[in-house]
Amino acid sequence: MRIRCVGGIVRDGQGRLLMVRRGRPPGEGLWSIPGGRVEPGEDDPDAVARELKEETGLDVIVGASAGTVERPGPGGVTYDIHDYVATVTGGTLRAGDDASEVRWVSPDGLRELPVTPGLLDALVLWGLL
Repeated sequence: MRIRCVGGIVRDGQGRLLMVRRGRPPGEGLWSIPGGRVEPGEDDPDAVARELKEETGLDVIVGASAGTVERPGPGGVTYDIHDYVATVTGGTLRAGDDASEVRWVSPDGLRELPVTPGLLDALVLWGLL
């Protein structure tokens, strides 16, 4: 079974990436870009905006597709993850929903964090790191 998911790649004015520490499986305790499952009736941009609001407290405008990855999940599930570039328009930064922590991370700092498998490779491949 395939599950469609989305992620939002957000930078601040200093070039830092918005990152969340996952508070639940999969990837509990690891850092990743904010995102999650696309709910029934949602399109990708709506899902990105909702997930970022839930996990980070920030409002965003969703832009172009950055790329797509597949990741194995429990019980033979495959997560089909569509990542988009997004821009903050408002809100207050705070960890929520299944994020245990949220913060802006420099590209160098990102390489020092425990991140979800394949994240750095994908960001490099897409020209975002």
